[in-house]
Amino acid sequence: MADPSRAHDLVLFGATGFTGGLVAEHLARHAPPDTRWAIAGRNPAKLEAVRARLAAIDPRCADLPLLIADCDDPASMQALAESARVVVTTVGPYVLHGEPLVAACARAGTDYADLTGEPEFVDRTWLRHHETAVRSGARLVHCCGFDSIPHDLGVQFTVEQLPEGVPLEVRGFVRAEGRFSAGTYHSVVTGFGRVRENVRVAKERRAREPKPEGRSVRTVVSRPYREPAIDAWAVALPTIDPIVVARSARALERYGPDFRYAHHAWVRHLPVALAAGAGIAGLFALAQLPPARRLLLKAMASGEGPSEQQRARSSFTVRFTGVGGGRRVVTEVTGGDPGYEETATMLAQSGLCLALDDLPRTAGQVTTAVAMGPALRARLERQGIAFRVLESTAA
Repeated sequence: MADPSRAHDLVLFGATGFTGGLVAEHLARHAPPDTRWAIAGRNPAKLEAVRARLAAIDPRCADLPLLIADCDDPASMQALAESARVVVTTVGPYVLHGEPLVAACARAGTDYADLTGEPEFVDRTWLRHHETAVRSGARLVHCCGFDSIPHDLGVQFTVEQLPEGVPLEVRGFVRAEGRFSAGTYHSVVTGFGRVRENVRVAKERRAREPKPEGRSVRTVVSRPYREPAIDAWAVALPTIDPIVVARSARALERYGPDFRYAHHAWVRHLPVALAAGAGIAGLFALAQLPPARRLLLKAMASGEGPSEQQRARSSFTVRFTGVGGGRRVVTEVTGGDPGYEETATMLAQSGLCLALDDLPRTAGQVTTAVAMGPALRARLERQGIAFRVLESTAA
């Protein structure tokens, strides 16, 4: 339902960036005609260029409102938050640029969604803004792209195929083909250079965040092993995704009294995984040195991305095995280009879901499974992201 006290149902902040432009194009194609949406950024000329591109997709976008806002200007962030029911943002690295908008949305009671995969940022915003959002009614939903929607909603989908009220164990296996976005690369390099801050805020959150009563939730890290469900090697994948899954499991009793989750990369040949691990270790070491970190950040400029043809050749598959209550299931989530196309689809549909759908009543920092769950999954399925049961048998 439209809120007459807010000028817009949804505002996209960061529309002039590469991924932000893809989100804007998705909204131009798929937002219902009566959706009151706008694009925001700090450069009026670039915003006008984006609007002209959107008008070529849908002539109605010629009148799309343009909002001037800068993350370094708290007043503009507050004005932006107060103008909308939902704000979605692609402006990162979020640990450097994201907090003013989260704070403004928490104060204004405005729902918020982003593409972050940065644990420090997520933990910091919980520590500083979760309670404010609970009081205002705002839903702060991080990780609304490939980090971590396929994994969070995929595990929820898997759990729904298993019996209720029993211990459950789920394992996820990720295979992705395509380029990382410049924003993701910058976030990774920046995060590697902030290890102490990351550890500190994670420890503070663990000390303050309530645990579920009478239930146990744990993430499991295993050594590389050969997994029959994928006919390949499974190698532990230390991303934010298992953290998000565990937070959903703690919030939702449907995950059972004792829930375990393990998250893996899906690797055909073990030497490839070992080489990739060595490369990541080298990148981590370089990111500890400020001069080297600056050079790394210059290696991939924000706003750049692959061509439409390159994106069309990319895809992802996340397969899950779930066991509990005498049942075993194998499920799968599949889609196109994970770094750009599907990430843009996921964020745009998350914003529309928050703005337009009948959702469970919740507030504060919540995961996609808690805030939107099956409603968002249905939206993504209509956009071609598939959730399938491949196998369901007695354990």
